[in-house]
Amino acid sequence: MSEEVEALRDLAQNRGCKLVGSRVRTPGKGDHGRFGLKDAKTGREVFGFGTKGLAATSEEIADFLRGNAAATWKRSVGSVKRSKAPAAKAEPAPKPEPKLVVRDAKPRDAEAVAALIVALGYAVTATQIKQRLRAVQTLVAEKGGLVGVATLSIMTVLHRPKPVGRVSMLVVAEEAHRAGIGTALVAEAEKQLAGAGCGLIEVTSNTKRLPAHAFYESLGYERTSHRFAKALED
Repeated sequence: MSEEVEALRDLAQNRGCKLVGSRVRTPGKGDHGRFGLKDAKTGREVFGFGTKGLAATSEEIADFLRGNAAATWKRSVGSVKRSKAPAAKAEPAPKPEPKLVVRDAKPRDAEAVAALIVALGYAVTATQIKQRLRAVQTLVAEKGGLVGVATLSIMTVLHRPKPVGRVSMLVVAEEAHRAGIGTALVAEAEKQLAGAGCGLIEVTSNTKRLPAHAFYESLGYERTSHRFAKALED
């Protein structure tokens, strides 16, 4: 017995296996020079057995016993079944994007509305907003939270045959810009004002808010007049 085979036999024994060698003595015939492994206790074929006899080389046997079964598995046609890799856990489905809802404001919205108006640069409190909501027609936009607000008013004027609707304020949370929030608020405002019989809709916007001007123009609004304001003394 060669030293290589003896070393394989010892390695197999240490792994709880029995090394089986070919009985064919003629090189090139049958499974000459091939080996297999059996369980030392049960005699069950473990590795290297094929339909035509032994199938593993000494190198493959050594790799298998040293734990590198992956390198030799495809060469083995033995009775041992390859253990299945655990099925990969499916990634959790992403949460659906919150739906955009535009509706009339309610008293419970006062705190969120106040926060948006403060971000616009005006000092108001939730209590004040709750009181004013009773007198001011207000729309809010929700998308996982309250992200926009618009106020509307209607004026009956002598020089026009129909009332004039006005969007006097529109605010969208900074993190929700360019998400269609402002467009949805304006669309709902137009729908409600038209339903109230208005023949014209105006939008007021501070002269410094140039991006807002461009936004309204993109929706078809035109610059038709200047608005002048004067604060009255208390």
